[in-house]
Amino acid sequence: MRIVFMGTPEFAVPSLEILINNNMDVAMVVTQPDKPKGRGYKVSYTPVKECALKYNIPVIQPQKIGSSDTIEKLRQLKPDLFVTCAFGQFLTTEVLDIPGYGTVNVHGSLLPKYRGAAPIQWAIINGEKKTGVTTMLTVLKMDAGDILLTKEIDIDDDMTAGQLHDRMSVLGAELLLETIRGLEKGIIKPVPQNESEATFAPRIVRETGKIKWEAPAAAIHNLVRGTDPWPGAYSYLNGERMRIWKTKVYDADKETGNKPGTIINISRDFFLVQAGKGVVSVFEIQCDSGKRMTVEQYICGHEIKPGDRFESEQLL
Repeated sequence: MRIVFMGTPEFAVPSLEILINNNMDVAMVVTQPDKPKGRGYKVSYTPVKECALKYNIPVIQPQKIGSSDTIEKLRQLKPDLFVTCAFGQFLTTEVLDIPGYGTVNVHGSLLPKYRGAAPIQWAIINGEKKTGVTTMLTVLKMDAGDILLTKEIDIDDDMTAGQLHDRMSVLGAELLLETIRGLEKGIIKPVPQNESEATFAPRIVRETGKIKWEAPAAAIHNLVRGTDPWPGAYSYLNGERMRIWKTKVYDADKETGNKPGTIINISRDFFLVQAGKGVVSVFEIQCDSGKRMTVEQYICGHEIKPGDRFESEQLL
């Protein structure tokens, strides 16, 4: 089976590598254009491009996958199958019509839940106890194609989005290989999604990480986990913006009579902070001007006392 692989970020690399390592005929890789990164704005290859070049696979990086030039290049390859995994562009009808077996997408949720750009993060932010990966047939409507195979994964109470991302990228690769082999043997029957159960996982932005202390303790803990490593959950303490990296639910129901966001106790290892319902323990933080640190490290160099209050907005 002749395959064209379309993907861009680190999440997609295991899926490309498993095809290569299992002697699949990957004729070409399509990835997003290179972009400048870092303080020096140095142009960097996408992770998928780096992987493809390591294995001497041809790479194209169209601004638009539906351009006439790109479509002609894809047609000339006479591919049997397109594989997409976190590619970052919508495929047009002309593109989808090229491969005989259609286009298989690897998606980081148990569809139809969490269609969209950030299924891994939103599963954690919303407090899900399990999620998974799905392979599906790509159609014009986003993440709405027939389901081919799925695999579940449990979400631990302290698992971050970064940790779940890494586990799911490997799981997705394994499921992709199983899917392609099943398609070759003709043993996979596509199953339509139940539209009534569909939910949406919009793109994560910096403001997603803003902590609203009026929320329950569990919701705050889930936001911290779900925005790690990017953009990070944040609040303001004594006029300074602070990212909060590690928390636990100290007590899900405790009420102290303090306003949400108030630090009610300080130990060597953590702050106790009143939420809208319950209490959150905060273990690791980072000021805008500094490095990530433990609460023990922070209190050695900062004046802080019970009664100080985290604010969702900076007070001017």
